[in-house]
Amino acid sequence: MVLRQRILTALVMAPLALLGLFGLSGAPFALFTGAVLLVGAWEWANLAGFMRQAPRLAFVGFCAAAMALLWGTGIVHQPWPLWLGMLGWLANLYWVVRYPHHNTQWQGRTTRLAMGLWVLLPCWVGFVQLRSDGAEWLLFVLLLVWVADIGAYFAGRAFGRRKLAVRVSPGKSWEGVYGGMLAVVLLAWGFAQWQGLAAADTLRLMALALPVVLISVLGDLFESMLKRQRGLKDSSHLLPGHGGVLDRIDSLTAAIPLFVLLRPWLG
Repeated sequence: MVLRQRILTALVMAPLALLGLFGLSGAPFALFTGAVLLVGAWEWANLAGFMRQAPRLAFVGFCAAAMALLWGTGIVHQPWPLWLGMLGWLANLYWVVRYPHHNTQWQGRTTRLAMGLWVLLPCWVGFVQLRSDGAEWLLFVLLLVWVADIGAYFAGRAFGRRKLAVRVSPGKSWEGVYGGMLAVVLLAWGFAQWQGLAAADTLRLMALALPVVLISVLGDLFESMLKRQRGLKDSSHLLPGHGGVLDRIDSLTAAIPLFVLLRPWLG
């Protein structure tokens, strides 16, 4: 039954997602990705401990107003919101590594809402900037996260011995991470051949992909930590068989901003 739900949901949602991500650009693309992340904000408020509709809607409204301000002032095209997001991810890394120690530092509902701001808003900014650079780079990051996840799954199943973060996500292993990194290096090489990149640029792309994979794992672990703290299996039941929007984009929320910051290194 669950597998059937997953397949049916994917058949409906995948074409819509592909149309929105690659069929739109400019303001329509910003609206599409903004809407997706605002659904994520609705779910995030629940992860923060707000179960009533009013405060959750208020948080969504605040995020929407922040997006409108970033767009209207042109800040959405500047790098500093991404750097602020990276500072937030450093804090997220500390809390994931130390969990459940020091969790009192972020147990407050207001603090957990603030976490959502430095996770969701820089991700949206990164989406907008990445799409303006060309659909091929957006495609690469999406493939990077998906291929890393697939590689980690199979490598973890076959060779997984050492747990990555047993208190946060017991199923993940270091061997799975290494498998995901290997898969992404191969993806980067193939993508570079498709784009006709020079040998030096190919090596740079392969090197750039590795930290993006690592932070994508952190994105997954961070949401798992929040769900574990709240006693939830999924961020919501919006997507039958798949959980919520955050369950689908948790890795991307970390990977997109970092990739956008590193991409100029490729020239």
